[in-house]
Amino acid sequence: MNTHRYSDAERDAIYRVIAERRDMRHFLPGPVDAEVLRRLLGAAHAAPSVGFMQPWRFIRVTDPGLREAMHALVEEERLRTAEALGDRRDEFLRLKVEGIRECGELMVVALMDGRDGHVFGRRTLPEMDIASAACAIENLWLAARAEGLGVGWVSLFDPAALAQLLHIPPGAHPIAILCIGRVKNFYKRPMLEAAGWEDRRLLSDLISENCWPVPDSGTGGSLE
Repeated sequence: MNTHRYSDAERDAIYRVIAERRDMRHFLPGPVDAEVLRRLLGAAHAAPSVGFMQPWRFIRVTDPGLREAMHALVEEERLRTAEALGDRRDEFLRLKVEGIRECGELMVVALMDGRDGHVFGRRTLPEMDIASAACAIENLWLAARAEGLGVGWVSLFDPAALAQLLHIPPGAHPIAILCIGRVKNFYKRPMLEAAGWEDRRLLSDLISENCWPVPDSGTGGSLE
């Protein structure tokens, strides 16, 4: 008997919040309760990090002027991305890609400066700093869903321009704008899937055993 196992109800709640987490773009007006926001940030800070470096830094944006300036940065990159997509330009431009003006809370997640001094776990994989910060963001995301709040991760911005706007020091690096707030409804499916941008791949196509999967070799789908 596994005595470390959660109860059925607790286990089901964890799988449910994972399944129902969505990258939200549509928000209702109104602030996020301060105690709830504290819990979300606490969940983020409880994330694992390579070498226990805890590389995440959170910047809460409360100034309306800064919010507008960040929206302008995202809009600039949205148009550049549209041009880079070529034949899918118009399809992309029809998508809503952020909720910066509408969300109740706006956060920027950045990697700390001085990361080069952390070699434990990063000597061969230096990108583990961003992987660690992504774990913190996912913790916040899942906690927000459990609290009934939506989160949208916006990555359409020039990191150098955002760093300058927020006085982020040299060596630090913004990786995410997080829109957090109340929503009317959570999307039934990921928005990009529902919009026909991309389909979810079969899990069996993404798993192999002992080597990289080769089509028709029998090395894929090892959990079937």
